[in-house]
Amino acid sequence: MVYADEEVYPRFKKPTITETIRLNRLRRLGHVQRMEGKRIPKTVLYMNLGTTISRLKPRNRWQDEVREDGRIVGGEGWQEKVHIREEWKKLMRTAKNRRILHMPMA
Repeated sequence: MVYADEEVYPRFKKPTITETIRLNRLRRLGHVQRMEGKRIPKTVLYMNLGTTISRLKPRNRWQDEVREDGRIVGGEGWQEKVHIREEWKKLMRTAKNRRILHMPMA
């Protein structure tokens, strides 16, 4: 099955909706990671709400998705690059220009 974005987006050389979501998620992670430790967004990022676990297939959390996208974009050392702003910006530009995150989300 061919999706419309697989035909349209390459013609205009624009990132797909999926790529845009994934890149924005990584961009936000980098911003929050560089914040001071007691800031509310950083506290919320690592907060455990203690919700009950479903017996069905476990859903991916935001952190799981970001971790996978980060690994795709920056390899194994991507978590260290988050703290160096220029390095992170360079990584985001590379991911956008090379369309590294063009595959569909699971």
